Amino acid sequence: QVQLVESGGGSVQPGGSLRLSCRYTSSMKCMGWFHQAAGMEREEVATINTGGGSTYYASSAWGRFTISQDKAKNTVDLQLNNLKAEDTGMYYCAAYSGSCGRWKSRDSTYWGQGTQVTVSL
Repeated sequence: QVQLVESGGGSVQPGGSLRLSCRYTSSMKCMGWFHQAAGMEREEVATINTGGGSTYYASSAWGRFTISQDKAKNTVDLQLNNLKAEDTGMYYCAAYSGSCGRWKSRDSTYWGQGTQVTVSL
């Protein structure tokens, strides 16, 4: 059983930054962050292979978001820079057994409770 606890959400203006942190009890092959805007499906934003360290970023996240893992602290963080209104939504920490960037609903997946990010003037 993997337990995930997120922190670090909040409200910022466009162009601002936030840092999300996910503390986990044990790791899986791929861990990272999903974004779910209101009325939309959950989408994989940034994930990291906990073995080799390779990362996946959605095209919307390239150049703005950075994922990192601290194995000593059991955390996976997501630095969000140059935030845009369309980044608004719930961000969920996830741990799953598949390959990063190729999440499928049938993958064995654990989810955190989510943290809200709001980007507005």
